Amino acid sequence: MPGPVLAAAGRGLRGGGDGPLARAIRSKLDAALQPTHLQVLDESPRHGGPPGAETHFSVVVVSERFAGLPPLQRHRLVHAALSTELAGPLHALAIVARTPQQWENDPSAPPAPPCLGGSKREQRNAAAGDQ
Repeated sequence: MPGPVLAAAGRGLRGGGDGPLARAIRSKLDAALQPTHLQVLDESPRHGGPPGAETHFSVVVVSERFAGLPPLQRHRLVHAALSTELAGPLHALAIVARTPQQWENDPSAPPAPPCLGGSKREQRNAAAGDQ
């Protein structure tokens, strides 16, 4: 379940996640994309990491900067803003990137898929052991 949603004066909504990586993600996306709505959700606890690990995030970014861009280009802008984090502690990032007009028409994000647990390697090894 997503974290709490907090109001931020004049800048839309901010999603849950208040650790140092969540704050860095929020700050960098604010600076790069000037979003009218931003949610940063720390989904790490759903993925079986150690307590306090910040490795899996979901972001909803609503920005005029996305106008006229296809989804791939929008995701590239988000990735460029978070290149340092993606090279290090950030393991997984789900992105919803919309224009304000798109968000006004549908102010919801798709639900996160369930975590299957473990790495792909662990899943392959487990499947191989079942045979």
